[in-house]
Amino acid sequence: MSFLSGMKKVALGAVLAGTAATTAGAVELRGWNIHVEDYPVSIAMDSFMAEVAERTNGDVTGKTYHNGVLGSQPDAIEQIRLGVIDFGEFSLGPMGQSIPETNVVSLPFIFKSIPQMYELMDGAVGDAIGEGMKAKGIVPLGWYDAGARSFYNSVRPINTPADVEGLKIRVMSNDLFVKMVESMDGNATPMAFAEVYQSIKTGVVDGAENNPPSYDSTNHFEVAKYYSLTEHLIIPECLCMSLKSWEKLTADQQEILKDAGHKSAVLQRELWAAREAKSMETVKAGGTEVNTIADKAPFQAAMAPVYESFLANNPDLTGLVDMIRNAD
Repeated sequence: MSFLSGMKKVALGAVLAGTAATTAGAVELRGWNIHVEDYPVSIAMDSFMAEVAERTNGDVTGKTYHNGVLGSQPDAIEQIRLGVIDFGEFSLGPMGQSIPETNVVSLPFIFKSIPQMYELMDGAVGDAIGEGMKAKGIVPLGWYDAGARSFYNSVRPINTPADVEGLKIRVMSNDLFVKMVESMDGNATPMAFAEVYQSIKTGVVDGAENNPPSYDSTNHFEVAKYYSLTEHLIIPECLCMSLKSWEKLTADQQEILKDAGHKSAVLQRELWAAREAKSMETVKAGGTEVNTIADKAPFQAAMAPVYESFLANNPDLTGLVDMIRNAD
């Protein structure tokens, strides 16, 4: 698929007009964000841009457009790569179809915990993934937290892989997630996130998988009362910038953006943890039956075919996968 498909997207790019505007040395950036203004991601992004403006003495300013007003996530990723939008915050999941390195973090159970994910993404693993992104026109500035994704459904608690058998589970549109559910003999159903509530309510699917704030804020807990903490996916998100926009900055400005990006990630992680705890309280108060998985080893073992298939198709990423799996 080409970066732009026809004149329609060219017109969209012209409307967005997000390329870094430069006047007498000043740079004004335009940022994309899918979330509402009081979401942890949104607050951290606003903090990032405020710090950049202050530390550059107003030479680099900008605005984050929340609520997805600059388009859908797939379109925005294209626009970032083209330099039409200057910066944005994206899940690495949707990037995996076009940037293989980002798909590594979508492998089930590849991270052992959220703290381990922080450590690895802030180090050599994040650097390696960042190089793959840069080759596709995207520069990472900070790694945000999207929590751990777990299964929820309207039928039964999930304690072992056998409990997934026969369940119709909505997944994001990524072959890895389809294979993940199929490896436990479940029926994976990719569909738009906006369709999930009604689909569970009407029995089109039995459930889905997501982090606690998403399970809470969408009211999915009203129609899927069993929330099983498999924590099978820990997929970081990226505050990132268009390489085209990045290259218009001075070296000093680039250093300021990188430092401010990391600081915004630290803030976002703190805000996310608080939001996650509040969401768990909300869904439990709403009648959700939450169960913790005592032994995740059977789930991890069931993922062997997913890893085998992925590495067979991406042998050059074996070293990166091993770097994460062998980390303490």
